[in-house]
Amino acid sequence: MKYMMFVVSSLEPDTEPDQSDVDLWVDPLDASGKRIIGEVLAPVSDSTVVKVRGGKVLTARGPFAETTEVILGFDILEVDDLDEAIEIASKHPMARNGQIELRPFM
Repeated sequence: MKYMMFVVSSLEPDTEPDQSDVDLWVDPLDASGKRIIGEVLAPVSDSTVVKVRGGKVLTARGPFAETTEVILGFDILEVDDLDEAIEIASKHPMARNGQIELRPFM
């Protein structure tokens, strides 16, 4: 099963875990093939919202909704089941400071 794993936090970038902590989580998953891809995202202030209304494409810079938590990054996991995805997510350093959302692919 494939799962999208969203890394969510309200933390400021300078309070995030040390990159070496993240590498300790990433490296064995990459070696096992359980983590297909993962990336850190640019700040939410760099986002662009796109919608179509009345046949016109409308865009806006930055987040559309006011929120105190943002998606900082993502990983795509290939695992046997939800239990395995939860086990992997629970070991991510941001699970201790933020939260991890798992969503299965359709």
